[in-house]
Amino acid sequence: MVNNLTPAKTFIVSLIVGVTTGMGNGSVFGAALMCALGRGRFDEWGGWGMQAYNPVTFMGFVDWCMIIFGFAFTAIMLIALNRHGELEATAGQNA
Repeated sequence: MVNNLTPAKTFIVSLIVGVTTGMGNGSVFGAALMCALGRGRFDEWGGWGMQAYNPVTFMGFVDWCMIIFGFAFTAIMLIALNRHGELEATAGQNA
């Protein structure tokens, strides 16, 4: 049988699920890290526009955690769905 869950076919679903889950986990990670360590050397909390993505501010650090976790979870979803499709394809051949 054929793997119907290739990365090309599942990219949009993986992107939505991965970014939603990953960014949620990234925000929790950033907030927990800040609660555990304190503000540290962050002089500012961040700001509007591009200042919100400056990694030396609190908001920028959390935003970058969210972005990195989001794309990491998207990659995990693509790999997991592809491997699941491969298992389904080999199970269909053995039946």
